[in-house]
Amino acid sequence: MNKTKEKRRFVILCLAPALILFSVFMIYPTINVFLMSTLRWGGFSDFKEFVGIQNFLILFEDMNFIRAFQNTIFVIVIVTVFTLALAILFAAILVREKIKGQNFFRVIFYIPNILSIVVIGAIFSAIYDPSTNGLLNSFLSLFHEDGWIGVQFLGNQSIVMYSIAFALIWQAIGYYMVMYMASMSSIPAHYYEAAELDGCGKIKQFFSITLPLIWTNIRTTLTFFVISTINLSFLLVQVMTTGGPDGASRVLLFYLYDQAYNNASYGYGMAIGAITFLFSFLLSAVINKITERDDLEF
Repeated sequence: MNKTKEKRRFVILCLAPALILFSVFMIYPTINVFLMSTLRWGGFSDFKEFVGIQNFLILFEDMNFIRAFQNTIFVIVIVTVFTLALAILFAAILVREKIKGQNFFRVIFYIPNILSIVVIGAIFSAIYDPSTNGLLNSFLSLFHEDGWIGVQFLGNQSIVMYSIAFALIWQAIGYYMVMYMASMSSIPAHYYEAAELDGCGKIKQFFSITLPLIWTNIRTTLTFFVISTINLSFLLVQVMTTGGPDGASRVLLFYLYDQAYNNASYGYGMAIGAITFLFSFLLSAVINKITERDDLEF
C-alpha cells in the first residue's frame, strides 16, 4: 500500500511542473481570450464594457473578417495539399530509387525550414520584386516578346495569395520530406521484393505498401501542419504585404493583430482569436476523423 502511494506521489511530482506550465501558458491565456472577447476594450485603457456576444455578431457581418477567413482556408488547402504531396513524392524517390547523395539532398531540402520566417519573407519579396531587380520577373521576361513585363506578384489582388502560398510550400517541404523518409526507410525491403515477384510496379507498390505503412505518420503531420500554416501565414503576410493590396492578403491572425493593436479594438480582436481557436480545433478534429483507419504493423 505504501509503495502504491509512493508511486503516485512520484508520478504527481514528475507531472506537476509540466501541468503547472501548461495551465499558466496555455489554459489560462485561452480562457482569457474568450473572456476578453466579451468586452469592448481598447487594450490600453482602464475602460472596459461588457458587451456579451456583440463582438461575435459584428464579426460575422464584417466583410473584412469574412475575406480574411476565406484567405486562411485558401492557404490551408493549397499549402497543405501541395506540401504533403510533394514531400511524400520526394521522400519516396530518394528512399526507393537509392539516389546517391541522399544526405546531401536531405540537408538542401531542410535548409528552408531552419531559416527564420522573416528571412524567408525577405527572400521572396526580393524574388517577387516587380522592378528589374526581381529574379522571377527577370526570368519571365526571357520568354516574353516585348521583354520586361514587371508582374506585380505581391501587388495584384488576384495572385498575391498564390505568391504567399508558394513561399509557405517552399519553406515546409523539406521538413516533412525528411520525416517521411525516416518512416519509409523503416519499411522492410522484403515487402517490396515480394511485390515485385507478384508483378507489382513501383506506382502500385507506393499506394499498396508505402502509403498505408506511413499513414499514421501522415495523419500526425497533417494535423500539425494545418495549425502551423495558420500561424506561419500571419508572419509571412506581416513581412511581405502587411495585408495588402487593399486587404487582399489578410488572414485571420493578421486581422486579429490589426484590430487589436492598430485599431485599438482589443475585445474585437480577441473575438477573432476565439473564432480562430475554435476553427483550428474543429478542423483538427475533422481531419483526424476523416483520416482515421486501422493501424498497420510491420
